[in-house]
Amino acid sequence: MPRGWALLTQERPRPGRIRDHAWAWRLAVATVCFGAFMGQLDATIVTLTYQALGRQFHAGPAAVEWVSLAYLLTLVALLVPVGRFSDAHGRKLMYLYGFGVFTLASAACGLAPTLAALVAFRVVQAVGAALMQANSVALVTTSAPRERMRTALGMQAAGQAIGLALGPTVGGALVATLGWRWVFLVNVPVGIVSLIAGHYLLPRTRQRRTGTRVDGVGVLLLALTSTSLMLGLSVFSGLGWPLWSAAVLAVATVLAGWLLIRRQRTSAQPLVDLSLLRSRPGRPGIGLGLLSGLCGYLVLFGPLVLVPVVLSRQGVGVMTSGVVLTALPLGFALAATTADRLLPRGLDDHRRAFLGTALTVAALALLTVLPMTTTVLPLVLVLLGLGLGVFTPANNTLVMGAIPAESAGTGGGMVNMGRGLGTALGVAAVTLMLHVVPGMSGERAAAAVLLAFGLLMIPAGRIGGKSGARWVRRSA
Repeated sequence: MPRGWALLTQERPRPGRIRDHAWAWRLAVATVCFGAFMGQLDATIVTLTYQALGRQFHAGPAAVEWVSLAYLLTLVALLVPVGRFSDAHGRKLMYLYGFGVFTLASAACGLAPTLAALVAFRVVQAVGAALMQANSVALVTTSAPRERMRTALGMQAAGQAIGLALGPTVGGALVATLGWRWVFLVNVPVGIVSLIAGHYLLPRTRQRRTGTRVDGVGVLLLALTSTSLMLGLSVFSGLGWPLWSAAVLAVATVLAGWLLIRRQRTSAQPLVDLSLLRSRPGRPGIGLGLLSGLCGYLVLFGPLVLVPVVLSRQGVGVMTSGVVLTALPLGFALAATTADRLLPRGLDDHRRAFLGTALTVAALALLTVLPMTTTVLPLVLVLLGLGLGVFTPANNTLVMGAIPAESAGTGGGMVNMGRGLGTALGVAAVTLMLHVVPGMSGERAAAAVLLAFGLLMIPAGRIGGKSGARWVRRSA
């Protein structure tokens, strides 16, 4: 095999001095944290560019939102198949390819001459993000000693939390000073450093799964279903397409969704294992948990679109908007990383999910009635973030605890799908309400829609129960 081709297709070992160093696993986990940081930073930073993008390209909110939706929908479609492909061909190799694609696409996004080009480059960027996200947890768990696993996963969670919390502030500062293009260009130097670090610090894949096949038809149907749905919502949000196209897209959504369900029932390696959704004797279903998780991310990312619009109408600058918006991911990050230490040990995941839901619903109810000013919003948003930060880990634990060990990979992929769809629906739902209902009434209507989805998080506490506990013990 030619040397150049081998460099592109084979994982390279770490230098012996690094592999044998006592801090080898910490260095590997720190490298993965770069990816976790960039992924979460990018998730929250882009919404601060909407106003600038609309002015730059003379486009309405329904068109601009596709800068986010194209990225999110690509992630939803690719996370599961990319994870399976990486298990067979090398997680380090695919992770580094992901960083390379993400970095190059970020540069292209920053130089995009049109909105259509920017959306297309965001799709490519999401391919790189999928390669990183699908392999990050696996790289952490294979790098760290078993007795340090919780510490390693905590480091990764901290990297995600920091990226999530800094996103609005960094985005507001970049847009206000250097311009929207630097929201994407800032990824380039971080990506280059991460590529070099990953080459030298990440371990090779020791165990690979053979015989893994990717259900290409299922991936295509999932992408068609989700994209048709979001395009249909965008038509009603002022995309500029004729109204009859919304009917065509609705039919395409229903037809593709029906074919997707049929495909998942017959596929040997389904993207969505429908049998896991339904409860059976001795085994709880995860359908309610996935619905609750989807709603949780919907109400997390909905305000990231709503608040900049509200404050812009009040004449507030984008940098100030970013600082105000930081309260939401900051509250989420604080609760997600400190809840285990601060909450009573006797509070199980069912009660934590209910507590988180109660705080979330209370914050959303306040958002519908209180004035949305720079004084009030930070207090409401930090309460919302705290509620979601308590709810999300508890809900994910309940869902994964109800999944048999042999289906953990598929179940984890379904959780990621729900997260991506929830995020996309949060962007689309808020944009739709702001377009359909004019002025301040639209802002209240958007908050009311978020409250309605927040109430749908309540079923999370019903996952598992005593039967779920028995199932987890049998599967341990």
